[in-house]
Amino acid sequence: MKRALRFLRNIFLVVLAVGLCAAGAVAFQGYKLYTSALEEMPLYKRVEQVRQQPDFTSLESLPATYRDAVVAAEDHRFYTHGGIDLLAIGRAVWNDLCSLSFVEGGSTITQQLAKNMLFTQEKDLCRKAAEVFAAWDLESHYSKDEILELYVNSIYFGSGCYSVGAASQTYFEKDPAQMDANECTLLAGIPNAPSVYDLSVNPELAAQRQRQVVSSMLEHEFLTQEEAEELLAS
Repeated sequence: MKRALRFLRNIFLVVLAVGLCAAGAVAFQGYKLYTSALEEMPLYKRVEQVRQQPDFTSLESLPATYRDAVVAAEDHRFYTHGGIDLLAIGRAVWNDLCSLSFVEGGSTITQQLAKNMLFTQEKDLCRKAAEVFAAWDLESHYSKDEILELYVNSIYFGSGCYSVGAASQTYFEKDPAQMDANECTLLAGIPNAPSVYDLSVNPELAAQRQRQVVSSMLEHEFLTQEEAEELLAS
């Protein structure tokens, strides 16, 4: 019995050691990828590029409903985590292992911003590790509101729109500040899968996604039940 227990312990230690080595190798490669991206262009210059876009929209100009919808749908713990969400990552890893594929990423808004500004959209473990280093850097130099502002001005909304300003003008022919609650929740759902939820191509699927966004807002207490029902009925 003792021999069997020692054998199992040794197997566990070997597996643990291999896992730690593999994780260390991925982290090292991710850090190299991040520093290489910074050598091409420093982070602050990438931030300035986003801010200098002609359709850049300040966070203060965006309706509160839109801001709440984005946070609820994409990263409801955004204002409490430090750039990465360990609970979301754990859930994503479990789902990926169950499906034997990258079906869920667990990325925070900060990580998505890092990916959009510095990296490709390719799903790769080293790139995911690089995102983490970039997210920590962003969180150490910019406020949460600044990160959210940069995020909505650098994500893809379909129909050739790479900012909330461009998307609002394209889909609703109005400035973001003029969006009503229905338009806010529609727009907040598109970046999850722009080719699927593009309002110009798949309005029915966009409406389905909108219901998911409103459900998330209700679940995370951004809306009351009455407000959610009224919004979906409009």
